Amino acid sequence: MEHPAPRTRLDLPKEKRRELEIEEGLDNLAHYLDGLFRVPFTTWRFGLDSLIGLVPNVGDTITSFASFYILLAGVRYGVPKITLLRMAFNIGLDYVVGMVPFLGDAFDFFWKSNKQNMDLIRTRATGQKGTGSDYAFVFIIIGLLILLLLSSIFVSVYVIYGILWEIFTGNI
Repeated sequence: MEHPAPRTRLDLPKEKRRELEIEEGLDNLAHYLDGLFRVPFTTWRFGLDSLIGLVPNVGDTITSFASFYILLAGVRYGVPKITLLRMAFNIGLDYVVGMVPFLGDAFDFFWKSNKQNMDLIRTRATGQKGTGSDYAFVFIIIGLLILLLLSSIFVSVYVIYGILWEIFTGNI
């Protein structure tokens, strides 16, 4: 009796799984964003995501677009949709918490969304190219994340405008 062909690498026994060859540029991008620098005399690492994220709202927005590239790579490597959704959640959580001054910067120091997403690609990739529906799914997710980015920028501008209005009209 023949066994059906595995649909994903996770359907294979653990000893028969082999990691797909992931392009070096993706690993480098994740490393630059999450682990480029090491705190002396410790094993703690942080990357450009933490540094650029120090600029309120703008920094986290810029690094989110780099994270979207890793999310799209997940489709190229055949990562299942549920895993793509988890990768998008990692990016969204990194962005939302990263917006909060000081707390977000500390969170970026510990939460390595790009490294986590690369680990998900390595463990969940099937090696098959993504279908048109996979790309549509990811573009919808990215569109929703961009709406989140834009709405947070709008709220920030609105709050700053309100504060400046109160200061210049003499109400404060």
